[in-house]
Amino acid sequence: MNLSLASSTLCQTLAQDDASAIITALGDNLVVAIVFGVGGLIAIFGIFFGSITSTQRTKERERTRREIAAYVAEGSMTPEEGERLLKAGEDSSSCGKKS
Repeated sequence: MNLSLASSTLCQTLAQDDASAIITALGDNLVVAIVFGVGGLIAIFGIFFGSITSTQRTKERERTRREIAAYVAEGSMTPEEGERLLKAGEDSSSCGKKS
């Protein structure tokens, strides 16, 4: 009986030492873990909302092009006016596009 009590006490002591070592190691690196965690979350949110913004921008651009084409087709606008409006909305700073 005395042997099992000593064994149990030894296991509890080892578990406490392990827990203390883990808490100490975590405490030393906690600031670094928080900084990288928050930075990672900010990056994920930035990528997510950036892709949503880009998708919406493309969707609205195509919608505008369809509306201009419809105006030209019904005769409310000349083809030259439609072409001028479409060129006004182009981004001339993009790579690979001729200005």
